[in-house]
Amino acid sequence: SILMQRRLFLYNFRNLRKAKGRRETYLCYVVKRRDSATSCSLDFGYLRNQMGCHVEVLFLRYIAAWDLDPGRCYRITWFTSWSPCYDCAQHIASFLRSYPNLTLRIFMARLYFCEDRKAEPEGLRRLHKAGAQIAIMTFKDFFYCWNTFVENREQAFKGWEGLHENSVHLARKLRRILLPLYEVDDLRDAFKILGL
Repeated sequence: SILMQRRLFLYNFRNLRKAKGRRETYLCYVVKRRDSATSCSLDFGYLRNQMGCHVEVLFLRYIAAWDLDPGRCYRITWFTSWSPCYDCAQHIASFLRSYPNLTLRIFMARLYFCEDRKAEPEGLRRLHKAGAQIAIMTFKDFFYCWNTFVENREQAFKGWEGLHENSVHLARKLRRILLPLYEVDDLRDAFKILGL
């Protein structure tokens, strides 16, 4: 099936602050071609990590095989259960530089931080600098995924307890990560002046 099972979606995309046991990353995608003021949907579906290969790299291999027309504009939208790791962020940034006619929007349910390497924030900053639009999923995004990618048997999406609060918390965390470093230094100086 090209649609995800409900239990897989609800387990893997739940935006918990501490998501223990959720080791796989799921990526739901929509690929569109833009023709002047209109867009044409080309493909949609979902992927997950495969043995030894992260889902982001799998998708980049998949889309690279399409032999995209350099004279046309494409927009790809991802909804991921985890944000990309540092290495995947590097691969994605490099891919975007190779395809200037392609835009990528990434909506993430949770932020991934490897315990032994604190490089992920830098990876997200580089990804953002490369032109990727990155954001935390909100209720509206979960609702869209439920209706687009999930075998929901016509059941309406019901948010879980803490969905909104966790989205706000994670969005603030992401905003702090993406804040330009000069603004962070300005804030530090301001706090020093105030004695905080």
